[in-house]
Amino acid sequence: MTGGSATTGRVLAIDGGNSKTDVLLVDADGAVLGQARGPGASPQQLGLAASLTVLTELVGRAAAQAGLPEHGLVADHTAAYLAGADLPREEEDLRVGLAGCGWSTTTVVGNDTFALLRAGTADGVGVAVVCGAGINCVGVARDGRVHRFPALGRISGDWGGGSHLGGEALWWAVRAQDGRGPDTALLPAIVDHFGLPGIEDVVAGLHFGEIPESALHGLSPLLFQVAAAGDPVAAGVVDRLVEEISLLATVSLRRLDLLAEPVTVVLGGGVITGVGAPLVDRIAQRCHAIAPLAEPHVVDVPPVVGAALLGLDAIGASPQAEHHLRTTHARVGSPALG
Repeated sequence: MTGGSATTGRVLAIDGGNSKTDVLLVDADGAVLGQARGPGASPQQLGLAASLTVLTELVGRAAAQAGLPEHGLVADHTAAYLAGADLPREEEDLRVGLAGCGWSTTTVVGNDTFALLRAGTADGVGVAVVCGAGINCVGVARDGRVHRFPALGRISGDWGGGSHLGGEALWWAVRAQDGRGPDTALLPAIVDHFGLPGIEDVVAGLHFGEIPESALHGLSPLLFQVAAAGDPVAAGVVDRLVEEISLLATVSLRRLDLLAEPVTVVLGGGVITGVGAPLVDRIAQRCHAIAPLAEPHVVDVPPVVGAALLGLDAIGASPQAEHHLRTTHARVGSPALG
């Protein structure tokens, strides 16, 4: 790592998700000067003040790695892409809050799905669908037009994300137990997952707060395991997710008039990356039925690299800087960043 007092050409990149937050400090050549990972920093979950507290601690750690003071000016530009920056009012509140931290002379704030899109493309043009703790999609046309969804949960029409899928798995398990639904292997699998006598104990634990609601997210991998073993109920939920991800992508492609053009569809988030090729192949098949020239693929660098690339774009860095950052992403994606 290198350090110094000047900020010329430095970019502070932030990818803040619902479950984790990554920070990179890079120079204008794409070299990583400092990095840090911490808990989720979504202002919708934590509130703006608590979100800024998380980010301040992580920026301080990255700055210290770079040999810089942990507080004050560390970069020319901050590129912050956060879950929970869904509406213009939220983006502006975050921009004002981050600018007030004094980390850089300029600050741009956007939704974290934009960072995923840039991470998976050479120019930030295309469609990106993220399915992690939540689900979201954004599309950017070559002429700059943007299509996006509010992504505020059920009130804005959303379906999917790890927490939602875990809740669906539990819903089916409970109904299998009490007779309102079909038998499903989700029932014994969930009971075993929590190590409790019965599904009613799981429900009571969630109701009384003895099991945190965040534990539902942990049922998402279990859902896919049970589905892969042939359980029709679990498989039905996975089918619904494939449909939803494909729908998000193709609606964005349609709204941006990209159905008949070669275009990248970037897929990311812990749910998608955790289930592997079979799910991605099914999503690609559905997308191709509507947009034959679309090219769906799973992102191969951490989304925080996309945030850094957007920051490098903003300061006018050379294409070589992107190449440098991408070719060294194995170091960026080391255990420090997961």
